[in-house]
Amino acid sequence: MKIVADKNIPFLEGRLRDAELIRISATDIDADTVKDADALIVRTRTKCDSSLLEGSKVKLVSSATIGTDHIDIPWCRENGIAVSNAPGCNAPGVALYVWSNLLRNGFDPSKSTLGVIGCGNVGGIVARWGEILGAKVLVCDPPRKEKGFSDREYIPLEEVLSKSDAITLHTPLTYDGNHPTYHLIGNQNIDHLKPGALFINAARGEVADTNTIIAAIEEGRIHRAIIDTWEGEPNINPRLLELATTATCHIAGYSVEGKQRATRMALEAVAKTLGIKVDLDGLQGPYKEPSLLTKELIARGYDPAPMTESLKANSSHFEILRNTYPLHKEIL
Repeated sequence: MKIVADKNIPFLEGRLRDAELIRISATDIDADTVKDADALIVRTRTKCDSSLLEGSKVKLVSSATIGTDHIDIPWCRENGIAVSNAPGCNAPGVALYVWSNLLRNGFDPSKSTLGVIGCGNVGGIVARWGEILGAKVLVCDPPRKEKGFSDREYIPLEEVLSKSDAITLHTPLTYDGNHPTYHLIGNQNIDHLKPGALFINAARGEVADTNTIIAAIEEGRIHRAIIDTWEGEPNINPRLLELATTATCHIAGYSVEGKQRATRMALEAVAKTLGIKVDLDGLQGPYKEPSLLTKELIARGYDPAPMTESLKANSSHFEILRNTYPLHKEIL
C-alpha cells in the first residue's frame, strides 16, 4: 500500500506500518505524485477532483480537516473513491479562538448577546461556552431547524444580525442546495446588522462578502472585525487586512489536540477503507466539555496579537505563517 500525505499534517509518522507513507507539500501533490497511491491524506489546500485523481489508483481521499469544499465529492463517489473528513476535530480550538477574541474586544457575557451563525460541531461549542459564561446566545441554522433538531431555538438570520452585539460565523461553505452559504453575509442583509457589532469569521472566507465587510467596517456598522478565514486565500484582501482588529491565517482550529483528532480520524478512515492496521496510541479522543471554564482561562488560552502583527507586516507570508504556527493548547 502507498499513501500520499500532506507533509504539514502532524502526528502521522510511524502509524502506518503496513503501508509506505509519502510525505510531500500540498503544492507538490499533483496527478503524477498520486497516480499509484492507494490513499491521500490532505488538507484544504489540495483540490481533489478529476484533474488530480482521474486515472489514479486512489481508493480514498481523507481530509484531516472539517471542511470538504476542496473535494469534488460527487465525482469521487461516481468513480469509486471514498471520501472522509474530520468533523468536529478542531471545534474546541476554534471556540477558544472565538471566545478569547470576544473577551479581548469588550464583549461582556453578563450584558451582551452573541449571534452564532451555524450551530454544528464548532458553533455548538461556541454557543454552549457562551451560555456557561452567562451570555444570551441567539442561533441561526436553517438546516438544523429543517431536520427537526430541538436542542435549542433557531432564529432567522436577519433577526440574529439585528439583535446581537457580536456575530460569529460557523457554517460550511456551500454553493447550492436549500441554504447555500456563499456570501451568506453580504449586501442583501448587512443593513440588519446591529450598529457597532463585533464580527468574527472563522468558518470560510467566502461565507462573507469581503467588499461588504470592508464597507461595514468603514461605515462603523462593524466596530471590530476578527478575521481568520479570507476570500482568495492565501492572496488576501489588503484593505480588509488593514481594517481587521485580529487578522490570522486560517489557524483558529490549530490546537495540539485538534490536530491529533484530525490525524486519528484520517487514520481510522484509512484503516476502514484499505483494511490495514494503524497505530492510534496517544492521539486525542473526542471533545469533552471542560470541568472548569472561566473568562480568565479563556483569555489566557489564546493571544491573537503576535500572529496579527506578523500577518499585517507581510501578508505574502500567509502560508508560511500558517504552516509554521506553534499549535495552541485547548482548555481541558
